[in-house]
Amino acid sequence: MAAPAFPVAEFEYLDTLWFQVSGTLCNLRCSHCFISCSPENHTLEMMETSQIFQNLEEAKRLGVKEIYYTGGEPFIHRDFLHILERTLNDFPTSVLTNGLPIDENRADQLQRVAEASPYSLEIRISLDDYEQERNDAVRGKGTFRKVLAAYKRLYDRGLLPILTVTEIRDYLEPKRPGEGTYDKYADLLRSIGVGRPRIKLIPVFEMGMLDAPKRPSYVTHDMMEHFDPRLLQCSSSRIVTHKGVYACPILVGEEGARMGTSIGDALRPCSLYHSSCHTCYATGMTCKNH
Repeated sequence: MAAPAFPVAEFEYLDTLWFQVSGTLCNLRCSHCFISCSPENHTLEMMETSQIFQNLEEAKRLGVKEIYYTGGEPFIHRDFLHILERTLNDFPTSVLTNGLPIDENRADQLQRVAEASPYSLEIRISLDDYEQERNDAVRGKGTFRKVLAAYKRLYDRGLLPILTVTEIRDYLEPKRPGEGTYDKYADLLRSIGVGRPRIKLIPVFEMGMLDAPKRPSYVTHDMMEHFDPRLLQCSSSRIVTHKGVYACPILVGEEGARMGTSIGDALRPCSLYHSSCHTCYATGMTCKNH
């Protein structure tokens, strides 16, 4: 029997469970989005609240340690505050958001939910450049100021959000090395009165809204020979959507990464078939907060 064309990431245990709570529906249309989210993209639909709760119950039985909510934009789900409140009764929970839906009222609600919860709430807000014009060219006009305002609202309420930044600046202008990139974002947050900046840098994935790489790189069997698969996020996490479970948040919606219709189906090795798998392998990328 011939060996598979691509190596696999052995499955260790289910440590982290993700939910594509709003599918591929988003209030923005970012020019580099790796799953092409937009207001019109119905590739993955909004999850039913009952479906989320059923999967949370299974997560408890399986000993999952933490929950992440992503999209699309999670806060466009009509029940999201209720979902978040329920989740925080049993799990530390993180939310990945573009920040635009977080006005004063919603920031107050999030503070209330976080203070009433026995578990921690982490909120990650996305930004794509420390200069307004360059960020807005990627995420849309006016987003820079709105994102910083949302970040400050959460910070002022003691929620200490994480600013998530893609390395799109260096991708678009490879001749300009990203020296001091972290410090640039830290200085930006300090300029709005944030004394304890929290920042996560992530690489660009050439897929979705971006053109596929002309010469993609792939993980090979030789690369995995002496490599610890536990360093790959897909060895210990899965993402649930309205139409099944996928190996990782990067490849959500990709047929090659679909693991089955239930969490139980997905507790097995997954193929490292995509060029984005090489990005994770080479950079140590994880979609988690750390």
